[in-house]
Amino acid sequence: MKVGVLSLQGAFREHREVLDALGVEPVEVRVPEQLSGTDALVLPGGESTTMSKLLETSGLFDPVADLVAQGMPVLGTCAGMILLATEVLDGRPDQRRFGAIDVSVRRNAYGRQVDSFEAELDVAGLDGGPFPGVFIRAPVVDHAGDEVEVLAAHDGKPVLARQGAVWVSSFHPELSGDLRLHQWFLRESAER
Repeated sequence: MKVGVLSLQGAFREHREVLDALGVEPVEVRVPEQLSGTDALVLPGGESTTMSKLLETSGLFDPVADLVAQGMPVLGTCAGMILLATEVLDGRPDQRRFGAIDVSVRRNAYGRQVDSFEAELDVAGLDGGPFPGVFIRAPVVDHAGDEVEVLAAHDGKPVLARQGAVWVSSFHPELSGDLRLHQWFLRESAER
C-alpha cells in the first residue's frame, strides 16, 4: 500500500514515521505528480489557513479535492480535520476546504499552545483500551451530520469521526506513540 502524506507544513514527518513503522510506503506529497499511484492520503496537523494557501500555490488543492470526491481514503488530523470539514465556523473568508465530511468545526477551540493536553479516549470499535489523545491548539466539532459516525468524544464533543472513507480527528494520533488508529485506517482503506 502506498499512502501520500501532504507535506507542505505541519506534522507530516511524524505521520510518515508511523506509516514506516507499519510497513506502508509513505510518499511525501508536495506537488500534484506525487499523488500518482497513492492508495490513501493523510492530511496532517499544522496551521489550517497556511495549509489552505499552500494547497493553492502548489497546485494541489484541486487534484486532492478530485481524489477525495472519487472516494480515496483520507485521514485528517487537527488542521487536516479543518480542511476536510464542510464548515469552519471561525475560519478566514478566503480559506478553502474540501467539504468531505459533514462536520462544523471551530479552530483552536481548546485554547492556545500553552493549553495543550493529553486525554485518554474511549474509541468505539478500537480494541486494546483507551487511546492517548494529544490535543495541541485543537479544533472542536460543533456539529456532526447524520451520516457521520462519531468514534470518540472529549467533554461531550466529537474528537474522532468518519464518514465513508474520510476519517478526522481533533487530536494528533501520530504523536501518541500508539499505532492503532493508523492501523485501523489503513486496514479499512485496503478493503475499499
